[in-house]
This record gives sequence, structure tokens and C-alpha cells, in this order.
Amino acid sequence: MSRSGLWLAAALTAAGLMLTAESAGADDTRILSARPVPPDGIRLRFSAPIGRTDPANFRVTTAQAPDIPIAVLAVEPGPGHRVSLKLSEPVTSTGRYRLDVSDPPLHREVNPSPWTLMLGVFLASALINNFVFTRYLGLCIFFGVSKKRDTAIGMGITFAVVMILTGMLSWAIDSWVLRPLQLSFLQILVFIGVVAFAVQLLDTVLRKTHAALYQRWGIYLMLITTNCIILAVPLLNATAKSGSLEALALAVGSGIGFAVALFLMSCARERMELARVPAPFAGLPIAFALTGLFALAFMGFSGLDFFR
Repeated sequence: MSRSGLWLAAALTAAGLMLTAESAGADDTRILSARPVPPDGIRLRFSAPIGRTDPANFRVTTAQAPDIPIAVLAVEPGPGHRVSLKLSEPVTSTGRYRLDVSDPPLHREVNPSPWTLMLGVFLASALINNFVFTRYLGLCIFFGVSKKRDTAIGMGITFAVVMILTGMLSWAIDSWVLRPLQLSFLQILVFIGVVAFAVQLLDTVLRKTHAALYQRWGIYLMLITTNCIILAVPLLNATAKSGSLEALALAVGSGIGFAVALFLMSCARERMELARVPAPFAGLPIAFALTGLFALAFMGFSGLDFFR
């Protein structure tokens, strides 16, 4: 082969390699990160430049309604293959969304960061959706042990410990046993068994180590076994198919929220014993009135977005 033929073959080979690299780079384009940016945006980062940056190239939906798209009003390219989408509806930092790109064909689940999700679930369960003042659960123990501050503090701590322990054990059993074996119809029975085991263990420990505290709580300790708040945490986690961090945040937030509710109520009821309460309202009626006032106060947290 002549020298000119060799040069021609080398040029064709180089051109082929360049076309192959370009096509491989185009095929390897992917979404590296995607996160919601309140109040109405989603920020994306691609591994390579994309061909189209018009709003019609993007489709955004919520995880709860994947068939109803949210209109993309504008697309703003940024440095480092970043793209910001402006949506027609507000987004939240703890929301879950789905993003589809037409050119190149890509899709990505837009989920909040783990720490944002944990903090959001914790604050929501402790304040915004407090089980006592907004969902009105666990009122039997709430009114029974909130007469004295020391009793309320002890029960609040114990309740939080039981809630965290049973919440995580129930999540592990549901995630690793019940759902893989398609035994979700046994959730309530299994969760009650887990709670009964934890309460019996706590009952034995308190009877041996803190006999006075055990006698003071009496029947209310055993009522934890079938308490609606204790069962609500694993049931909510199972219904939402929560991850481990989200399940832990819900259990911790709910336990601390119940402990805070008990402490506030015990402080108010001790003060009410020194007040001149009309005879028809003495005792439980005035306690219900105080609970209603606390519920009105906690309603002020509704609709708050701590990450806006």
C-alpha cells in the first residue's frame, strides 16, 4: 500500500473513533442529581450537555399522581451542565417527584436528601402532626398520667423509648419478612406482638429497678400494649413503605411529641389545682378544655415549611 493510502486509512480510522466517542458520550448522558428547590423549582445536573433546553423537553409529575403532569414554565441553563426548571405549582423540600426528559430519553426520581427528609418527618410528627393535639390519639394515657409532672415526665420518656424500639423492630419485620413473603395481612397481629414483647420487657425491668415508679403508673403501663399511638407508628411506616431513616425519624418525632404533650399538660393541670375552677368543670372537664387550647396552639404549626 502506498504512503497516501496509509494516510487515508489512518484518517478514516481516526474519524471513526471520534464518531464512536461522540455517540458513546451522547448515549452515556445521564442525570447525576435532581432535587426540589422551593418554592417552585427543580434543579438538575447532567453528565453532559443536552440537546434541548425548552420546557417541552421536560415532564414533571408527583409520586402520588404520576399521570398528572406539572407544567414547566421556564428552563434556565446553568454552569457545569446544570439546568433549573420553573414549575407552575409549588414544590416542597420533602416532596417526591418524577422527571422525564424526551431528548435524550431519560427519567429520574426526584427525592429529598436523606437528612432533609429525616428532619422534615421529625418536625412534622413532633409539632405539625402531633399525635395528641392534632390527631387526638393516646388520650387514655394522656389524661391518666398528666396529673403530676414527675409521673408525666417518666411516662413520656418510657413512651418514647417503647415507640422507637417497637417502630424500628416492626419496620424491620415488615420490610424483611412480611412484604417479601406477601404476608402484609398479618401486620396488625405482628405489630401488636412486637409491642407486647417490648412492654413486657420494660415491665420486668421497671419492676426490678424502679418499684415505686412501677406502682405509680399502674394499669397505664400495660395499656401501652394496645395504645393507638404505639400502633400508629409502624402502621404509618408500613402504609408509606418508608425507608429506615424515615421510619426512625417518625418514631423519634412521635415519641418526643407525645412526651412534650404530657409535660405541657401536666404543668397546666398542676397550676389548675391552685385555681378556682367551677364545680361542674373540676377534674376531667377542665382537662378537656385545656387540651382543646393546646390543640389550637399547635394548629399554628400547620402548613409550615421549615426548609423554604
